[in-house]
Amino acid sequence: MPTVSSHVAHALSAHVSHVFGVMGNGNAYFLDAIERETGAVFTAVRHEAGGVVAADAHYRASKRLAAATSTYGAGFTNTLTSLAEAAQARVPLVLVVGDEPTSGPRPWDVDQIALASAVGARTYTVGRTDAAATTVIAIEHALQYRLPVVLAIPYDVAAAEAGPLTAAPSPALPGPVAPSGEFAHGQLSEIARALAGAERPFLLAGRGAWLADASEALGELAAAAGALTASTALGRGVFPEAHFDLGVAGGFGADGAMALVREADVAVVFGASLNQFTMRFGELFAPGTRVFQVDVAPAATHPNVGGYVRGDAGLVARELVSQLISLTGEAVRPDAWRERVDVAAARSYESGEVAAPDGRLDPRSAARRIAELLPEDRVVVSDGGHFIGWANMYWPVAAPDRMMMVGTAFQSIGQGFPSVAGAAAARPESTIVLTTGDGGGLMAIADLETAIRTAGGRGVAVVWNDAAYGAEVNLYGLKGLAEGPMRIPEADFAAAARAFGAEGVVVRELGELDALADWAARPAAERPFLLLDCRISGDVIAPYQQEIIRVNSR
Repeated sequence: MPTVSSHVAHALSAHVSHVFGVMGNGNAYFLDAIERETGAVFTAVRHEAGGVVAADAHYRASKRLAAATSTYGAGFTNTLTSLAEAAQARVPLVLVVGDEPTSGPRPWDVDQIALASAVGARTYTVGRTDAAATTVIAIEHALQYRLPVVLAIPYDVAAAEAGPLTAAPSPALPGPVAPSGEFAHGQLSEIARALAGAERPFLLAGRGAWLADASEALGELAAAAGALTASTALGRGVFPEAHFDLGVAGGFGADGAMALVREADVAVVFGASLNQFTMRFGELFAPGTRVFQVDVAPAATHPNVGGYVRGDAGLVARELVSQLISLTGEAVRPDAWRERVDVAAARSYESGEVAAPDGRLDPRSAARRIAELLPEDRVVVSDGGHFIGWANMYWPVAAPDRMMMVGTAFQSIGQGFPSVAGAAAARPESTIVLTTGDGGGLMAIADLETAIRTAGGRGVAVVWNDAAYGAEVNLYGLKGLAEGPMRIPEADFAAAARAFGAEGVVVRELGELDALADWAARPAAERPFLLLDCRISGDVIAPYQQEIIRVNSR
């Protein structure tokens, strides 16, 4: 007779293809059902936090509901940082966990519902008669609100008989949010008139626009308005015409590109929260720029916004295209501002030196050379830390689902190595490229094995090894605080990678990056995972970090 765990596994596997996690007492029967009774694939990681991270990365690379699992108690508490990241980043994810028995907590149990709530995740607890229905309700919540949920299986009901399996109902999901009401439609007309009359129009889009499948409509709007475009760090590549795109807005943006944004007289923002980093701490737009925002949030998310429309980015962009063509009579604006500027020159970054003044590798020149050698079909996953500037500045990607930064929403590090597993499962045809620092890399070192095992010859890890927590050195070391706690004894990541069966290369000079060229020239099936242990200078500070230093020194 099917068990409670079987009912959960069957209901969940109707909506997910992969489950990531660590097996323990609390989820043993669930994993047995996943493995024996469903078509979902379970991927083991080596730390419970990594299970949630891998599931998070899988969603970001595929737009498909994510699933992770852990046992109760210590297994569950190990997931909390990653669960908080998923909540902050609005990732629909189901975390299936064991929980205390229905008779009450044991000495090793904790209040898991309270802990999950504290980091922004709601808990649904299954029973013997409602396991499948409760699972569907949890899935519905995750997808409707784009948030992680915890699905708890009490220890004493996990193996209890629950009756025959039946087809679970599909979750009820809302459609795209359409602008409604006189005010919203008035704002739409105002935006269309502003774009029609603008001399230097500009469009900015974020991850929300990508999730709304708005790329094509935004491209049509940019053409009709004659607008330059840019994206947030999580929306890179959302606009289809790269030759009119200024790249990433904010601290990762090139100086020339950000100078052009400051020239805009009208800016319309789609699906971007306008956080402090995108807004360059309030300095992205000039004081005279008219800024409009389109989002599904209840209200505008930045004080610089002068007009707001609540609605799906794709629906609103298509309506604006229609209105703009009616006003101008042109589907492509002739003699537009974007035709008169040198976008390629504006997007250029400093090339860096052969070596930094201290003799160590200049991360700018290393990042530029790595970009030249990486396969074009790539997905970049990033840990958190000072080094995030190098990939975001120098490694272009084709679309937002090919650059993900798991950890930045919650300002955490140590999420890098397990991210590889999720991205590799979501994109089995692509090269998965991890960018991580030595601090975050050491924190997640258990899942170096996971990355090597799951990505194999499609995986590359670049470790920016400056023997320090670079962001802390830049922010607090420069203020005169003791640097001892900010320093890390230089670790040999290349040797660790070799111990797990990968190819590990210590890179002290640019020429040693030829190992990447040799690796890329070989068929994926005939090569191992590659880890580049780049011994970089900590004296070269990324521009976005310099921006943060200036703000914190005021």
